[in-house]
Amino acid sequence: QAKLVETGGGTVQPGTSLTLSCAASGLTLSQHHMAWFRQAPGKEREGVAAITAKGGVSYAGFVKGRFAIWIGSPKQSLYLQMNSLKPDDTAMYFCAAVLATPFQLPNALDPLEYSDWGQGTQVTVSS
Repeated sequence: QAKLVETGGGTVQPGTSLTLSCAASGLTLSQHHMAWFRQAPGKEREGVAAITAKGGVSYAGFVKGRFAIWIGSPKQSLYLQMNSLKPDDTAMYFCAAVLATPFQLPNALDPLEYSDWGQGTQVTVSS
């Protein structure tokens, strides 16, 4: 049974940084495509950043170089470094996973592509 647990959220001021972590158990990250999503109240869940099983990364346009996604050693945790945070970044952040297949993921930032989800960690950016 796959389990994903996000930590690292909190309330921060605009312009500051935050690092989110996603601890995985019951699955091997190197065999899965992984991603971070977020959902603000009243809005749809949207992709933030993704990393494929082969290490390819992709980011949503609104990230604009502010965020970075990586898998940490011993390769059972997914991270999201968020810099220059804005009030618009306020949302519940989720990590997600899907078992990699020989076929390329059509859209790594589409939540419908992912089968396993964490419970989320709240990020609030406010002065």
